[in-house]
Amino acid sequence: MQCPCNPQKKYSECCQKAHKNIHTVSTAAQLMRSRYSAFVLANVNYLQKSHHSSTRPNKQEKRAIEKWTKSVNWVKLEVLNTTEDTVEFKAFFKENGIINHIHENSKFCKEHEYWVYLGANE
Repeated sequence: MQCPCNPQKKYSECCQKAHKNIHTVSTAAQLMRSRYSAFVLANVNYLQKSHHSSTRPNKQEKRAIEKWTKSVNWVKLEVLNTTEDTVEFKAFFKENGIINHIHENSKFCKEHEYWVYLGANE
C-alpha cells in the first residue's frame, strides 16, 4: 500500500512506523504527515495520542472525527511550508461529490518526550 501522505513511498516505510510507535517521529513535519495518514485511515486512536493533552478532543468529539474521516474520500496532501515547530499544509478531500480542502498552519510541540499537535496558528 502506498502511503497516504506521499504516494512515492510505501506506507510500511513511512507513516506506519509512526502509527506503531509515536516515539519514532523526529520532526513536526513528520508528525503532521503521519496525522494526515491517520485521518485517511480513520486511525483516531493515533490522532488522539498525537494531540496535545490540553487541546485533545473529548470522547464525543473523537467519535465525530472518526465518523467524518470515514465519510470523506481523501485526495492528497500538499505541504506548503515548515519550520521547526509549524507546518502549513493543504489536505484535499472529496465530500458529497465536491472537492474541498483544509488549509492550516499547524503548531506542534513536544509532550511526554514526543511530538504532538498543539493546534492551528491564528
